[in-house]
Amino acid sequence: MIQSVDRAIRILLALQGARRLSLTDLATRLGLPNSTVHGILQTLNAHGMVEQEAGSLRYMLGPAVLRLSSVYLDSLEFRSRTLKWSEELARRTGLSVRAGVLLLGDVIIVHHEPRPDGSRQMPEVGFVMPAHASALGKALLGFRPDETAELLTLSRLRSMTGETIVDPKALDDELARVSRTGVASEHDEAVLGESSLAAPVFDATGLAVGAVGVVIPSSEWPPPDGLHDDLREAARNISRELGAPGWPVYAEPDHPRSAAQA
Repeated sequence: MIQSVDRAIRILLALQGARRLSLTDLATRLGLPNSTVHGILQTLNAHGMVEQEAGSLRYMLGPAVLRLSSVYLDSLEFRSRTLKWSEELARRTGLSVRAGVLLLGDVIIVHHEPRPDGSRQMPEVGFVMPAHASALGKALLGFRPDETAELLTLSRLRSMTGETIVDPKALDDELARVSRTGVASEHDEAVLGESSLAAPVFDATGLAVGAVGVVIPSSEWPPPDGLHDDLREAARNISRELGAPGWPVYAEPDHPRSAAQA
């Protein structure tokens, strides 16, 4: 591992999670001298990877990161396959639709289809949410036992609201239900006033490569049963286009999560 590259990546990841941090904050988080972090920031700034906030001593991600992420999104087959079906799901349900992938214990939104009512809505591509506090994340974790095992080693999970599941055992029980039904849910767990349903999408190898979900105002919870069926159909169609052998695709028989199916 090249130390300077590793440190630069850790700085970018810290800024991705906290949005804006001062030099001192970054140095403290990374356990490095201010002078070392300052030198790396200057190099990243010269390449447009970070910027210093106007009138502030805080740093944030720069425009070059967006250019790189756009290239990544354009090359992501899962995202390209979700476009048509996300639009159809939004039209059928009247709800906004998200598609996301796992990234280091979080879920990153790679596609967002706004509600079809013409209202003004904030673009969500690039948003990051804790996997355990989002329906998209739970839909993936229910069929990704290795990533789930890493989360379950924690004594307590990060809380986003008073409704977030923070007990690993409770999360494991929830994911067992997800793996049985193929649909994950969350009610006010990531953002108060916002709830969601999601279902996993599989590729030709049977891997859950992403998830597609709908966002529901918490005032309209619980959702109608028909919404679960619409979501399953969308996930099944995307999976079919990716060459999946079926939907859902369960883990190997000797895997702990697979045992929950019996």
